[in-house]
Amino acid sequence: MHNTAAIVFRDGITRFVKVDKNELLMDAAQRHGVNLPVDCREGVCGTCRCLREAGEVDVEYIDEEALTEEEIAEGHVLACQTRLLSHHGSFYFDVDSGVCSVATEVHDGTVSEVKQVSDAAAILEITLDDPAQALQYLPGQYARIEVPGSDEWRAYSFATSTVKDGKLRFLIRLLPSGVMSDYLRDRAKPGDAISLEAPLGAFYLREVERPLLMVAGGTGLSAFLGMLERIEENGDGDQPIRLCYGVTQEADLSELDRLDRFTEVLPDFAYETIVMNPSEAWQGRKGVVCDLFDLDFLAQPFDTYLCGPPPMIEASKQWLEEREVGEHRVFFEKFVSS
Repeated sequence: MHNTAAIVFRDGITRFVKVDKNELLMDAAQRHGVNLPVDCREGVCGTCRCLREAGEVDVEYIDEEALTEEEIAEGHVLACQTRLLSHHGSFYFDVDSGVCSVATEVHDGTVSEVKQVSDAAAILEITLDDPAQALQYLPGQYARIEVPGSDEWRAYSFATSTVKDGKLRFLIRLLPSGVMSDYLRDRAKPGDAISLEAPLGAFYLREVERPLLMVAGGTGLSAFLGMLERIEENGDGDQPIRLCYGVTQEADLSELDRLDRFTEVLPDFAYETIVMNPSEAWQGRKGVVCDLFDLDFLAQPFDTYLCGPPPMIEASKQWLEEREVGEHRVFFEKFVSS
């Protein structure tokens, strides 16, 4: 039996390695061709330091010169002294992947479904040609997808927690004109050959240890669909979770059925939607996504995840900075049109 460790680098490249029982994280990584920074291997120099973001670990020894007590309390460990005890874990290394001889991987597949789910978004489902070529990623991360019939690549967040029956799903914004948007609208069909590079990105779900505020703008919702699915699968839904979902027009709202289902299966999950420029028939909230933030909910310590257009990200961060809210961490991913 083995456990699985996600090793995430500063540039967003991620590698998943199998860790045998009683095996050190450093040894497991090197066995998979991931050459983590290392010098002494005795827990003294601190060269192989990383941040444990999820998973239960056993740490043999850390010299006081390698990590401070404060850093250890924050979750920093040394790869040369750390064993992964839980089935899954994730570790962040503040170095670029190229330093560790890690390159991205390309996976081939075929289009199995294209479905427009709103005026501004479509679901793209891809079936991998070789499901045994295990593509793993952390919910919230993204893939670069090659647009069939072109040499162009575009980045999209996974809309599911993991590969299911060899299939992947993406929630993709449809622009008035764009190489991927035009492909999805005009000529995409099941059976099209398609390739993707993954996993990528430093925006992903960390261990759920306190209440969560999730803020989605447009198809930034895609990342949260995968995160919520993972929380359901792991049984981590004891913490309260609030999702604020903002769009430009009500016709841009999508995947509300999936969100409704999460309100039924997660014990303390709720979401609200808001529209910036609605029609006269719109009966819901009007304004920007920050208008949905609840100061009472945010009075406690919490983690917040932001995913969407840069103006929404910056406005949300500024809103939190200017108000008296609980101690919190902010993770974000900006969606920028190509």
